[in-house]
Order: sequence, then C-alpha cells, then structure tokens
Amino acid sequence: MLYSIIGTDVTNSLAARQKARPEHLARLTTLQNEGRLVLAGPNPAIDSDNPGDTGFTGSVVVAEFPSLEAAKTWADSDPYVAAGVYESVSVKPFKQVFPN
Repeated sequence: MLYSIIGTDVTNSLAARQKARPEHLARLTTLQNEGRLVLAGPNPAIDSDNPGDTGFTGSVVVAEFPSLEAAKTWADSDPYVAAGVYESVSVKPFKQVFPN
C-alpha cells in the first residue's frame, strides 16, 4: 500500500537540512531503485523552485511500504529526523487516484 509521509521543518532548518541532505537523498534513491517511490520533494518557503536562503518548510514523500508500521519506522529513521530538521512527521495511508 502507498503511504504519504509529511515532514514539517523547524524554523531556520536550512543549515541542518543541507548537512543531512546527501544521506536523506540516498534513502530516497533506494526506494526509487526498488520501484516503491511515487514522488518526493521539499516544500519551498516561498513561491519559487529555488528559495535560496529562505529554505524550506517541509517535505512530502509518497511511497509503497508493506504496512503503516513499516512506513512509520522508515520515516522515523530519516536523517532529517536525526538532524533535527523536522519539527513533526505525519505518516498516513495514501490512495492514489490520479494519475492512473
């Protein structure tokens, strides 16, 4: 089943985010290589693809996991969690309707 993982950043997360990013992206690449990643990306703090020093307010991942517990375990072990980038993380079942 698919699950949405939504991380909400702490204020001024950019430096911690940049430091943990390579490890964070490596985990997403693994999901992609396994054919389990539907989409992933950050939420810019301003209306721009490149927010510069304003940084980001969070991230969204939609991926396939065998269970809600497995998705939560994966999300809890994200490098952004360990680095203190995320203030909170929400994991919910996700039903993809579009594109089909």
